[in-house]
Amino acid sequence: MNNDDRNPYEDIIDLPHHVSPTRKRMPIKDRAAQFAPFAALTGYGDAIEETARQTGSRLGLFEDEIGFMEEKLRLLTAREGERPEAEAVYFVRDPLKDGGSFRTVSGRVKRIDTVERQLIFEDGTEVPLADLVELELP
Repeated sequence: MNNDDRNPYEDIIDLPHHVSPTRKRMPIKDRAAQFAPFAALTGYGDAIEETARQTGSRLGLFEDEIGFMEEKLRLLTAREGERPEAEAVYFVRDPLKDGGSFRTVSGRVKRIDTVERQLIFEDGTEVPLADLVELELP
C-alpha cells in the first residue's frame, strides 16, 4: 500500500472521544448557533428587498367613469340607513416609495362621510372617495 491509499486519520481514528472532566458539555442548540450565518452589513438584506418590492401606479378615472361613480355614491347615500352591501376597489399609497397598491373591501356600508370624503364600512375600513376606483352595489 502506498502513501496515497492510506487514511490520513488512521493514527487517531480509534482513540476514545475526549470528555473534559472540568467543563459541562455544550447544549446542541448552542453548538448549532456557532455555525449560523454572519451578516456583516446589518439591514442590507432589508434594503435590497425594499428596493425590489414592486408598486403599482394610480389610474385616474375617465369622465364617463366619474359620472357612474357619482351615481353609485348617490344611490348608496339614498340607502345609507339600510346599511347596504357594497364592494369597493381603492388605491392605497405606499408610505415608502412612489406608487402603491389596489385593495378591495366588501361589506356593509356604515356611512358616507361627506366632510372627510370617505366611505366607511361597518368593520371600520375607511376608503377615501378620491382613491375609489370601482364601486359595486349588489
